[in-house]
Amino acid sequence: MLDNLPRGTICIEEMEIGMSRYVLKTITDLDIELFAQVSTDRNPVHLDDAYARDTIFAGRIAHGMLTASLISAVIGEQLPGHGTVYMGQSLKFLAPVRPGDTVEARVTVADIIHAKRRVALDCECRVGDKVVLKGEALVLAPSSKFD
Repeated sequence: MLDNLPRGTICIEEMEIGMSRYVLKTITDLDIELFAQVSTDRNPVHLDDAYARDTIFAGRIAHGMLTASLISAVIGEQLPGHGTVYMGQSLKFLAPVRPGDTVEARVTVADIIHAKRRVALDCECRVGDKVVLKGEALVLAPSSKFD
């Protein structure tokens, strides 16, 4: 996994609208199998080549929530980072992610509500130039006032 900044915390007092962080992850067969195990979602479209070839996807695809979990990785590790509490998330799945695809999950600060320590984040996942997932998140951000 590659990303643009070290892991840690950006406190709400240091955030600015437009600030962005991302993570890159190539989705492997093992990632899909492990996600199927932990989620108990063993839909054959994710795991069985023969089955998946006969679907509208014409091949195996990663779980949508596996792709979405990369957004959680950015939020929990980079922006805002450690100490962040998820309050809500909306997602639209726009295209499948396949084994071998490299996903860029990017989170961008859209709004900051300092009085409530809330941060609204635009979230997007891409494979190359194609947007495969987009959405918004609302988080309770860490504050340097509570260190």
